[in-house]
Amino acid sequence: MRHRKKGKRLGRPSGHRKAVIKNLAKQLIMHGRIKTTLTKAKILREIIEPIITKAKNDSLHNRREVAKIINDKNLIRKLFSEIGLFFKERKGGYTRILKFKNRPGDNAFVVFIEFVDYDKLYKKPEKEKEKEKEKE
Repeated sequence: MRHRKKGKRLGRPSGHRKAVIKNLAKQLIMHGRIKTTLTKAKILREIIEPIITKAKNDSLHNRREVAKIINDKNLIRKLFSEIGLFFKERKGGYTRILKFKNRPGDNAFVVFIEFVDYDKLYKKPEKEKEKEKEKE
């Protein structure tokens, strides 16, 4: 019996489950929006919200706490320099889950999980896009 055992198991062993959630967190930080199932998105939200709260205050302790979960130096740098500063004034609720459709094979509910104000945070302004095209 699973009395008093918190969290969804996702039908995987614990090591695989932790790896899946860590990889989803990395991809969300890298891309700002990912497509996944509803259950995984809800679990991911529980992991990523405290990480962003720690990223708002750039200290060595917070960087090491985040590095326990996100073990990629470039993503940690991006998290503390861009995402943490972007959400500095926000008290919480950094992500949103947008329901999309049911997956045809197993009828699992597919959703998008993204950062709030995704367009402002991840989309480049038109001027920068034009400059990049000119360089090519």
